[in-house]
Amino acid sequence: MSDALTGLIENIRAQDTRAIARAISLVENDGAQALALLQRLFPYTGRAVVLGVTGSPGVGKSTLVDRLAQYYRVRGETVGIIAVDPSSPFTGGAILGDRIRMHALGTDPGVFIRSMATRGNLGGLARATGDAVLILDAAGYEKVIVETVGVGQGEVDIVKTADVTIVVLMPGLGDDVQTIKAGLMEIGDVFVINKADREGVSRIESELNAMLAMAERRDGWHPPIVKTIATEGQGIEELGNAIAHFLEFRERSPQADRRRQEMAEQRLHALLRDRLFDFALRHLTTAEEMARWATQVARRERDPYSIVEEILKRCGRPEPTPLSIPERGD
Repeated sequence: MSDALTGLIENIRAQDTRAIARAISLVENDGAQALALLQRLFPYTGRAVVLGVTGSPGVGKSTLVDRLAQYYRVRGETVGIIAVDPSSPFTGGAILGDRIRMHALGTDPGVFIRSMATRGNLGGLARATGDAVLILDAAGYEKVIVETVGVGQGEVDIVKTADVTIVVLMPGLGDDVQTIKAGLMEIGDVFVINKADREGVSRIESELNAMLAMAERRDGWHPPIVKTIATEGQGIEELGNAIAHFLEFRERSPQADRRRQEMAEQRLHALLRDRLFDFALRHLTTAEEMARWATQVARRERDPYSIVEEILKRCGRPEPTPLSIPERGD
């Protein structure tokens, strides 16, 4: 390992913010040293508690994250924040930058804030987000908060990264029931009704309670509902307690190891998928071929399925066995 990489790792372990920012940029841009860096940092991980904060746009996730980070700082814990923002269609970078609205945290040496672009990832999390969490974990941050871009039902990728998933809702959106039904129900460990000073809090709380009563988790956890007014700091301590209670429950639960194993398996799948995709683009085809095939598909001259099979054959993949479709009456 190069002296430069050794020095970078030492500085990350010392919680040097410049080194951490450089390391995240390396993995975000898939630099040549990124893989070696992550491999060397992995043994230092596993101590941070990763909190995923998700929900529809406009529910106040950023303010909630800001207050939650302050809550942990008052208790002497260091906090890393990764805010997953929409990608710029021109540069691929994060549109909102480094969350300048988190004013109170900007100068706190115990807090590191980084915005990352989704880069078109439909689940709301970029591939590099998990790597950034690893870096902050290795750097010794005790709490790592991942705030997702906020596209509602697509935000299910957060469960692959977070130890605790916090789903944020608010009254008055006009589609409360639909939002709850659209996939967030299954991933929430703690539900937050933010902006609880608005009209309609009782309605969304009763709807949420009814749906939670119908849903039975295999680990036996009953997700609590916490009401907050993040702009005023109300309900943040209750949220912190709810998170702590879930972590205590999880450690006592016989399902705890299974959840960690599932998260690790999902991470392996994601890494393998990305590496194989990169390999295929770099070694099994060319940009010119892809452009020609795209034109053929657009003109309906070829189907995309046979093109993908053609690419896979180049790495020695055997012909797929066709499914036998039973005749009527069989």
